[in-house]
Amino acid sequence: MLILGIETSCDETGVALFDSEKGLLADDLHSQVDMHRLYGGVVPELASRDHIRRIIPLIDDIIKRAGVSRKDIDAVAVTEGPGLAGALLVGTSVAYAVGAALGIPVIGIHHMEGHLLSCLLSGHPPKFPFVALLVSGGHTQLLYVKAPRDYELLGETLDDAAGEAFDKTAQILGEAYPGGPIISKFAEKGTPGKIVLPRPLLNSGNLDFSFSGLKTAVVNVYHKAPKPITEQIKYDLARAFVLVHKTEKALKQTGAKALVVAGGVSANSQLREALTKMCKKRNCEIYFPPSRLCTDNGAMIAAAAAFHLDHLKDFMAPAGFSIKPRWQLTEDVKS
Repeated sequence: MLILGIETSCDETGVALFDSEKGLLADDLHSQVDMHRLYGGVVPELASRDHIRRIIPLIDDIIKRAGVSRKDIDAVAVTEGPGLAGALLVGTSVAYAVGAALGIPVIGIHHMEGHLLSCLLSGHPPKFPFVALLVSGGHTQLLYVKAPRDYELLGETLDDAAGEAFDKTAQILGEAYPGGPIISKFAEKGTPGKIVLPRPLLNSGNLDFSFSGLKTAVVNVYHKAPKPITEQIKYDLARAFVLVHKTEKALKQTGAKALVVAGGVSANSQLREALTKMCKKRNCEIYFPPSRLCTDNGAMIAAAAAFHLDHLKDFMAPAGFSIKPRWQLTEDVKS
């Protein structure tokens, strides 16, 4: 079955063609980072307008590169939520228009389910069950994944997400948006343990996270540091971000022998290094999605839809559609 995947939840327009037997045939992505960098963060209205400009040319491009025609597409998968309402409306409007025009099913996919299952696009996918750490600009969650579409929420951030903490820290250090790549680059030159940031909820007894206090902590370190601020202080600050303790606790609690790390922040090399070291100590396998599929993309949405094919009759395109800007992965994934 040939599935067209569409992702427009935030600031990247992603499209892909995924064959349930042959795998990923073609994908394309347009990032709006350069546009939003001028404002220090994502501007929702500008994001929506840019999705409108980009999405149809991107779809035409991947159809041409895959060597197929529109009539070969058997289903459309689209991010239904969570995300920016206006951005989601662009993707879903196009998806349901394509579905209606071609008379094919439209499958609404949870954005984080796409990230969760993106590791299955690698040449060495994990076996179920496993623990998943999902870390992105807007989400930080620990899940126990028993099977596709059988997810138990173990813990999540109570305020900012890890990606937001990176963005705020980069801004304090005088660097441009987005902060994730900058923090990762700086951390490579940082000294481990040189600067210790507070770790809220570390001994809370649960698996929830809190990142809102990190901005204040970074500001305090920054102001107390000798002036002028040296590059090494910036590097050491960036090195202080870790997410290992709660993740290890989740592995102990579930008894899982595999860890999946996905989402945009999963590309952070220090996070990968620390989690890989922890998993090696625990004799636990660790999996990351292909690097280019860590950020939002259409391939992960199309691939996630493949796990819904047994229930395809539930997704026949209705007369209307909805979006879910605030959608809990474990509460309402279609079954």
